[in-house]
Amino acid sequence: MSTPGNGQIPQATIERLPGYLRVLTDLADEGVARVSSNALAEAVHVQPALLRRDLSYFGSYGTRGVGYEVDTLMSEIGELVGTRTTWPVVIVGAGNLGRALARHGGLLHRGFQVVSMVDTDETRIGAEVGGIAVLPDAELEEIVRRTGARIAVLTTPAAAAQQAADRLIAQGVTSILNFAPITLEVPEGVTVRAVDLAQELQILAFHEAHRTEPVQ
Repeated sequence: MSTPGNGQIPQATIERLPGYLRVLTDLADEGVARVSSNALAEAVHVQPALLRRDLSYFGSYGTRGVGYEVDTLMSEIGELVGTRTTWPVVIVGAGNLGRALARHGGLLHRGFQVVSMVDTDETRIGAEVGGIAVLPDAELEEIVRRTGARIAVLTTPAAAAQQAADRLIAQGVTSILNFAPITLEVPEGVTVRAVDLAQELQILAFHEAHRTEPVQ
């Protein structure tokens, strides 16, 4: 599989790759050796033509009438999204959300290992979550240097998120998953993915409110 630079791949395609990988992993676990583009597309809820176009960016076209080899395609996409490497991840914020993420057993399976968690709350410091000790926030810079983490997760309150991001970036972190309800200002070359739970629920509420016309 040829691998173009990120600038040549549409963001929407990149965002669909983990979904393809999840379905392929399930198929492999079920002992399925081959899958057609139609079946794979249906499983991830996209049009077959869109799936084929997504995979064509990487030179993977499958075989007409035969489909894709599940193990091969799973390996190729896994390489693209980094599952062949174990990426160290630092979590900033040991509240309910941060602790839930640290306990997420599926992260390591997907190639991500939480190597440390920090917090400013002295009542949380020293606790062990998912086998990870919560350390003082003051040690954040040293932790990033020691672990070599380039990926961080922010679960801090909004007021603390920008400062935390600045500190992480200063130590070489270049990818941040931000759960704080704030838009982070970051320099070019740093990637931020924002997850606003309230916003996502509001989108769902919109769809629910407009799913059926009110009965007159």
